[in-house]
Amino acid sequence: MKAERDNRAPWLCIAALCGAAAPAWAQGSVTLYGVLDEGVNYTTNVGGHSQVAMASGFPHGSRWGLKGNEDLGGGTAAMFQLENGFDVDNGRAFQGGALFGRQAYLGITDKGWGAVTVGRQYDSVVDYLAQTSAGGTWGGYMFAHPYDNDNLINTFRVNNTVKYTSPVLGGVKFGGMYGFSDDPKFSNNRVFSAGGQYARGGLVLAGAWLQADNPSATAYGALNNGGDQNLPGSRLRIWGAGGTYETGKFQFGVSYAKTEVTDPRSSAYVGDIVPPSGTLGALRFQNIEANIKYQPTRSYWFGAMYAYTRATFDASSGKRHPEYHSAGLMADYLFSKRTDVYVQTVFQHVAGDKTGSVLDAAYVAGAANVSSNQNQLVFRLGVRHFF
Repeated sequence: MKAERDNRAPWLCIAALCGAAAPAWAQGSVTLYGVLDEGVNYTTNVGGHSQVAMASGFPHGSRWGLKGNEDLGGGTAAMFQLENGFDVDNGRAFQGGALFGRQAYLGITDKGWGAVTVGRQYDSVVDYLAQTSAGGTWGGYMFAHPYDNDNLINTFRVNNTVKYTSPVLGGVKFGGMYGFSDDPKFSNNRVFSAGGQYARGGLVLAGAWLQADNPSATAYGALNNGGDQNLPGSRLRIWGAGGTYETGKFQFGVSYAKTEVTDPRSSAYVGDIVPPSGTLGALRFQNIEANIKYQPTRSYWFGAMYAYTRATFDASSGKRHPEYHSAGLMADYLFSKRTDVYVQTVFQHVAGDKTGSVLDAAYVAGAANVSSNQNQLVFRLGVRHFF
């Protein structure tokens, strides 16, 4: 739904009352939009038991938002976006209960120079690299790499940010952002990232990098410990590259991402990850993914993904290397441009070394709890409506 707003109206009224001519003001617009994503999940192993449960927001997080712009002339415009994430099951807000937890920013954009925006925003890994993965595009939540260690499904957003996004120059687009700590110790809970993409014909190549220092260490820094936890530690680093290629009815994608967490303590998905005895100095993940999407008609499409993850569990007792194999399938049927129904399933198997921690058990993102063994499968039937 789109409502046009004429900024001249109040001034014309004042001018008429004062008997003076009103100046001409630029036009602006505000758009209300959203997604409702609801479905039923069947999980084979939730702490040793199968489970059937209703769950909201998997391929797309359920949301509503407002975005607007005002033409300032000469190819320059002011713009803003406010976006709330919520649970259709019960109406509660996601992202730690924040009113606009998904996004909240304003800025200036120029056709020749790009855009500068400030507020709560996505990082460069999400802006550029995630678009080469199944989880960051058509698959969503369940297709995350283990514990979304590389943030490709956007587990966390970044507060207090200044972001620059370039215009497209010869097929190249790039950008970067800095999230302020808002703390007397400048480096305490800050984030910085950068990335870029090259697009030509059906080919897209992307790369990105992120570093967070003492993430979630303070309540008002770049990462809020109430709703933006992923893998808390003293430092988080993510970097990777990937690409997609579209030809005819097929789209192929590959991605690689490496994550390093120094002094890790827990995971937002499975809780405490420190072994019962000893200490954990570092946790590293290397994720390799291949995906394919086939769309024979406008009305339906199919997708498949396989991801291999090798972790390094660097504890005082020695290094261990658990391995994660994740495979997913999805099919989608569109009733219209705004409403569709879909099915998706993801299976995960954990192999390699034992760590003596919860990381030895399988966990598919979106399951209610970890598996009681090395395997877990989640099947989902859902419906979406866009407005």
